[in-house]
Formats: sequence, C-alpha cells, structure tokens
Amino acid sequence: MNLSLYGYGERDQEEEWVAVDCGMMIRQDLPDSPLQVPNLDTLTPLGIRPRALIITHGHEDHIGAAAWLWPKWGCPIWATPLAAALLRAKFVERGLTTDAIRVIEPGEAMETGPFTLRFLPVTHSIPESCALLLAAGEYRVLHTGDWKLDPEPLIGNPMSAATFRAIAPVDLVIGDSTNAPMPGHSRSEGEVAQALEHTIAHCKGRVVVSCFASNLSRVLSIGRAAQRTGRRISLMGRSMERMVGVARGLGYLDDFPALVPVSDLGYLPPNEVLVIATGSQGEPRAALSRLARGRHHAMELGAGDSVIFSAKAIPGNELMIERLKNGLRGLGATLLDEFNHPELHASGHPAQEELRTFYGWVKPRHLLPVHGEPRHQRAHCELAESLGIQAPLAPVNGDLIRLDAEGLTLEARHPQPPCIVSQNAVAPLAGLTGNRPGPRHGSLYLAISVTATGEGGWTRIGRLMLDASQSSPIDEEAFSDWIDEVLESLSGDTLAELRLALQPQLVGWFANHLRRLPEIHLQILAVEAPSATELG
Repeated sequence: MNLSLYGYGERDQEEEWVAVDCGMMIRQDLPDSPLQVPNLDTLTPLGIRPRALIITHGHEDHIGAAAWLWPKWGCPIWATPLAAALLRAKFVERGLTTDAIRVIEPGEAMETGPFTLRFLPVTHSIPESCALLLAAGEYRVLHTGDWKLDPEPLIGNPMSAATFRAIAPVDLVIGDSTNAPMPGHSRSEGEVAQALEHTIAHCKGRVVVSCFASNLSRVLSIGRAAQRTGRRISLMGRSMERMVGVARGLGYLDDFPALVPVSDLGYLPPNEVLVIATGSQGEPRAALSRLARGRHHAMELGAGDSVIFSAKAIPGNELMIERLKNGLRGLGATLLDEFNHPELHASGHPAQEELRTFYGWVKPRHLLPVHGEPRHQRAHCELAESLGIQAPLAPVNGDLIRLDAEGLTLEARHPQPPCIVSQNAVAPLAGLTGNRPGPRHGSLYLAISVTATGEGGWTRIGRLMLDASQSSPIDEEAFSDWIDEVLESLSGDTLAELRLALQPQLVGWFANHLRRLPEIHLQILAVEAPSATELG
C-alpha cells in the first residue's frame, strides 16, 4: 500500500523514524467495496512510531489511507500544495482536523529529528510529484516515488538533469520498477494529446473519455482536444469534479474550457458532446458503469457514440473492465482502448532507457526495487547490475532491511495480512483484518514439494497438494503458474528460510484473488530432484 518507513539510529541509541506515503486500493471484490490499507500491527511491537508522514504525490495509492492512519500517529504530514489540498478534503469529509497537514513546495527541504529531506521535482501523471532525498548521519537515500522522463509533460517542467547530477553519488535508490521490463522510452503526454485530438476529430456521435481523475495532464489534453474539435465538455464522477476543482484553485487548469453541467447534455447535438468520466477500471459505482447499464440520469449512449479508455488496466481489474466493455458494446458504442489504440495512453513510469539515463545522473551505489510484481523487480535488479549498481534484494511487504557499511541486509520479514476498512470509516472492519481471532472465512491447506535448483532458487517437484474445500474456490492453474514463478525467484539455504520468504507472498496472492481471505496452512517438503535416468 506504498507505506515505507525509514529509521536511523547511532549505536546504542534509540532509532527514530519517518514514514513516506500511505496509500490504499479499493477492494471491488468485497461487499460495499471497502478499502485495503496498510497493516500497522507490526509497528507497535517493533517500537516504530514515525515523527512525520511525508507525501511524494497526490495519487490515491499514495495518500488514500492517510485519513485512516493519521489518528493512530497524530504526527505532522508534509505534502506539496496539490497533495495537501486533496488530503484536507479527505480529512474534512471524515471530521478530522487538518492542522497536521503542512505544505512544502517542490525543491524545498525540511528537517525532522536526524533526517533532512529534500523534495526533488519529478515528472509523473499528476503535478508536483517529487522524489525524496533523505539524509541521516553519513547516508543519503533517494526515494524516487513514481516518475518518468517526459520531454513534454503539458503541466509543469521536464525533470532537471542538473538537479539530480548535483546530488550524485547516492548510497541507495529506492526505485520505481513498474515498467522495468519494458525496453525503450515511455510515451510522452504531448504525443498522447495529439493522438486524442486526432481521434476525437474523427468521432461522429457523443464521445466519452475515461481516465484517472488525478491524471491532470490527460484531463487538460482532453479538454483542449474537445475545444479544438468543436465539442462542449462535461465532467461525470465525484472524484473527477473534485480533482478538477482543486487543480483549478491552484492554477493548474487556467486554460481549461468552460464546463457544461451534466443536466444540460440532453439539449446538445450528439456531435457537440464530450464527457470526461471516471470508471476506466470497471468500478461498479463509477459514472462509466452507470452509462453502460443505461442508468445515468443525464445521458444515454447508443450506436454512433464512442468511448475512449485513456488509461491502462490495473492488474486484477481485467474481469470488471471486460464486463464494463461488454455493456458498452451492447449499447452499440464504439470502443477505443489500449489494445486497438495504444497511442491514447501513456504510462507515468520509466522504461529501461529512462532508468539508465536517471541512474547515470544520480550514480547510486545500491538499488532496492519497489512497485510492480516480482518479475518487474527482478528486471530492475538485472538492469541495475548491468550498470554496476549492487541490487541484492527484491523486497516483499513487511521486509525490514538495513543499509550500513556492508550494504543491504534483510534483517527480518514480517508477514502483512490485509487490513480492510470501510470507505466511510477510519476503523478496521470486524472479521476482515489480518488479526481476526479464528478462520472466519475457512481454511486453506497447501503442501509443496521442492528441491533447490543449485542457482540460488527453488523449483517445485511433483503435484501441488491443495485443499481449498473450506474456503472460496480458486483458479488452481493460475495459482500453480504463479507459485512456480515465485519459487524460482526466492533464495534461502533452508526450508525455514524459504517458508519465511514465501508466506507473505502467499497471503498477498490469496488476498488479491479470493473474495474472503482464509486461514492459510502451509507445509513445505524437501525432495530429491529426479535424475535423467529416472526421467528416461
């Protein structure tokens, strides 16, 4: 959930900590679509209570759980103006005081305890995104947050090579791995703007464009394209209306065209209508889903209308998105998405050439890859090693990692069961948190026979033994493929070490693929690999 904790302490002194970001995701698979937020159960026994919460940018997966977390810590929250404004709105909605939210401008620095933190502007799909340079004692760590190299970002300036060359070398980069397997360079927002205008100009009926509300560069591109192609603009979705309102208040959308109230859309000819709507991920409550079901009070879609998905599917949302698209096709609408029109979207994360360029600027000694799946992190490690950067670890949720004169060391691994909270509350829901008293949602029994590969990893031998009869059904073929991939990437000299590494990843997989998380019973058996003669 994008909650990182950084601690520093001299020998024989108590460590002091800061937290960076505090995100969430919406669990569409659970009743009433609650939120999954960081699990703080590990922190109390470890004596970790941060002196400050630092926000890198205003995306929901980086600020969405702050209103849930802050009452437990009560510490100052430092954020750039846009992220701070979005946080204040969340706090006010939940009846929380906003006094702890403090504004810092991109490029400025602050101090708290032994830490000096400088906010370094980076390009991303929301303005005011920043990397953080954390300095404590003799160490300097660069937490990149989410970023990309975009020569034409539309809002804000391109990243400054001089700024990042000036901080080189750094001891450690905590780096974005989302697009690490992707060769080349990510697409520019300027290119997407041109593609949107060209595509919208060729649409005949109503046009609905769905994108993330926080992608203000994309929202601005759509608005400009609508104006240049003779269309009037309306916004659908509460988060879209809020984001545009906050951004306008901060001067980010000064040239955005005037908006038409949703209630007036019925009076306009179809070829003059363009709607920017939430719901690109198939969220049942979002505006696009209501349009697909024919249940929006202001507008109906039909043959001749076009729906543009200017957003990439988040892994895990594919089924909901396909259900949404089937509904839109049933109305006769033409769909344009990442598959038939990839030019209508650009990622906000760096591909391989961007990573190489950036690491040439900051010259890190070590890399810790974060974000993405294990395969993204492994690709990131391989790229770093090819550049002479030490990247010995690919972390999982709950890892406690030490940086010292010897480099990076995995100190301990603390499994992180999911913590689920209501969207309208700041307390965990009974029976859905990781510390529930019993197997409320059944038990799942798993036995795996493994052998060491001789290359530092493990491989499964024989059949996977799985009993999920007391829990929600699972896709055993998908699970088998996943477990084989994970085993290859895990190191450990003993079964105990393998179990310690595998357990948190198992919890994460089942949390993402089951409606209810069962109590998981894992058994790992060591066997000899069959010889070539036996196989013959």
